[in-house]
Amino acid sequence: MLPNPPVSDAPWVVCLCAEWCGTCRDYRPLMQQVAQAHPQMRFAWVDIEDHAELADEFDVETFPTLLVVDAGGQRFLGPMLPNAQALSRLLGALPAAQPAEAHVHALIAGIERDPAAFALHVG
Repeated sequence: MLPNPPVSDAPWVVCLCAEWCGTCRDYRPLMQQVAQAHPQMRFAWVDIEDHAELADEFDVETFPTLLVVDAGGQRFLGPMLPNAQALSRLLGALPAAQPAEAHVHALIAGIERDPAAFALHVG
């Protein structure tokens, strides 16, 4: 069995969300603000219904769910309420990396194939 392809060096901060989720909509401008404060990281917005082929394996039950992953592995996966300060604190002190599962690699590969489709736009 071939190993999973490595995740790129710059960390990905991925919000797994749903368009119908009001909390997710509230989070989007805050996440954009945090993205501007952390230019060394890449941010993506993944609607789990529009991109079910990439997001189904995550089995998201609480919105929004945040994934942080880099070349070292998965750093965070869990729900996070819209709070720019809490997100900035998390990104400033990331937990130790854990091995990323195949579905994490597949999601990041999908984002990297078409980053514009997952861009963090507000408006």
